[in-house]
Amino acid sequence: MIGTPSPPSPPPPSPPAPPEAIPEAERRHQTKAQNPAAHLVPHAVVLPAPVRAAMAEQQESSEILIGWIQLAVVVGFGSLYALSPKTFPPEATLHPIPWVLGAYTVFTLLRLYLAYRRQLANWFLGLSVVADMMLLLGTIWSFHVQYMQPAAFYLKAPTLLYLFIFIAIRTLRFEPRYVILSGVAAALGWVAMVVYAVFLDGMHSPITRDYVQYLTTNAILIGAEFDKIVSILVVTAILAIAIVRARRLLVQSVRESLAARELSRFFARDVADRITDLDHAVRAGGGEIRDAAILYVDIRGFSQVATEIPPDELLSLLSEYQHLVVPLIQHHGGSIDKFLGDGIMATFGATRVSPTAEADALRAVDAVMQATADWREVRRAKGMPAPVVGAAVAAGPVVFGAVGDDTRLEYTVIGAAVNLAAKLEKHTKIEGVRALTDQASFERAGDQGYTSNPGQKARNGRQVMGLEQPVDLVILAP
Repeated sequence: MIGTPSPPSPPPPSPPAPPEAIPEAERRHQTKAQNPAAHLVPHAVVLPAPVRAAMAEQQESSEILIGWIQLAVVVGFGSLYALSPKTFPPEATLHPIPWVLGAYTVFTLLRLYLAYRRQLANWFLGLSVVADMMLLLGTIWSFHVQYMQPAAFYLKAPTLLYLFIFIAIRTLRFEPRYVILSGVAAALGWVAMVVYAVFLDGMHSPITRDYVQYLTTNAILIGAEFDKIVSILVVTAILAIAIVRARRLLVQSVRESLAARELSRFFARDVADRITDLDHAVRAGGGEIRDAAILYVDIRGFSQVATEIPPDELLSLLSEYQHLVVPLIQHHGGSIDKFLGDGIMATFGATRVSPTAEADALRAVDAVMQATADWREVRRAKGMPAPVVGAAVAAGPVVFGAVGDDTRLEYTVIGAAVNLAAKLEKHTKIEGVRALTDQASFERAGDQGYTSNPGQKARNGRQVMGLEQPVDLVILAP
C-alpha cells in the first residue's frame, strides 16, 4: 500500500486579493451583493446560492401567507361593518368606509396575484407596506366623516389595534426592514391623524389634560396619543430586533449545517455528528471501548501499477475503485476510518454501537468482492489495468477516540482487532485468496445472522506474519 494514514486536506482557495488590500466599504459591498442577509448579521457567512434560493423561496411563500392574512382581516372587518347597526345620522350622505374597504380588497387581491406569480419586486413590497397602513388609517379617519363627528372621534376607535396586526404580519417575511417600514408608516400616519384632529378639523375638538373628560367626550388628550405612537414604535423595534437575532441564529445554523456536511466528506457521518454535537471541545486522550469489526480493503500490486501507467490513469483507477467500494461499505453500516492510499480502513460498531457489527462487516466483504470482480472484468475488456482487490475482517474490543494534539486531531480505533485485520489482509496474498477473516469473528457473524457461502472454507492453524500463535482462518472469497 502507498499513501499516508490520513486523508489529504483540500488546498485552501486563493482569494483574488488579501482582505487588507480591499477597502472595508468595498468588502461590505461585495459581501452584501453575494448575500443579502450579510448587512443584517455581523461577520455573516456568505451562504451558497442554493441556500439563498431556498430562503428566497420561503420569503415568497411568506408573502402569499401575508396576503391571505390581510384578505382575512379586511373581509372580517367588512363583515363586522356590514352586520353592525349603523348609528350615523340619516342626513349623512357620505359613506366612505365601504369604498375604502373595497379599494383595500382590490389592492390585496392584486398583491396576492403577484405573490403567486412570484412578481413582487422590492419596491412593490415597500409600496404595499405603506399602502396597507394608509388604507387602514384612511378607514379609521373616515369614521368621523361617516358618523358626522369631530375628528377626535376616530382617535378613540379600537381599530387602532389593527395597526399592530399589520406590523406583526410583516415578521413572516423574516426581513426587519419591512417591519421597520410598516411601524414607521403607522407612527407617522397616526401623527398625521392627530395633527388633522388638532389643527385642521373644522369642529375643533378641545384639548384636555383631564383623563375622564378625554374618555367621556371628544376632547383630545395629547399624552394619550403620544403613548400610542410610542407603543407603535417600541413594538416595531422589538419585533425588528427579534428578527435580526433570529436571522443570526438562522445563518449560524445554516453555517453549522454546511460545516457538518463538509465534515462528513472527511469523516464518517457518525464521527462528524459527534464533532458537531459535543457540548465540549474534542480533546485527545479520551476514548471508549467498543466491540467492533475492522475491515481492510486494498488493491494488490498498486505500487507496481503506479509505475506502469500515467498519473491521470492511475488516479482514474483509484477514483473508480473508491467510488465503487466506499458506498458498499457504508450501505452495510460501515464507517470509513481512513484512506491509506489504495487501502481503505473501515469500522463496524466503533463510531456507533451495533449488535451486528461482525455480520455487517462480512456482508460488506461479500458485496465488495462481487462488485470488484465485475469491475475487473469490465476494465480487462477495455484493455485497462485490472488489479485484484483484497480484503480482511477481524473483530474484538477496540478503543475508539481522538488521537493527536491541539493542532491536529483524528478519530480512530486502536486495538488487537485493528492489527489483526491489517495482518490478515496482507496474508491473503500468501493464502492465494481475495478475502479472509479469523474463525472467531466468522462464528460471531454467524450468531448475528450472517449466512455463509459455499466457497467459504476454513484453514486452521495458519501462521500469520507478525503473530506468535497460529490462527484459524476462514476464506471469504477465493
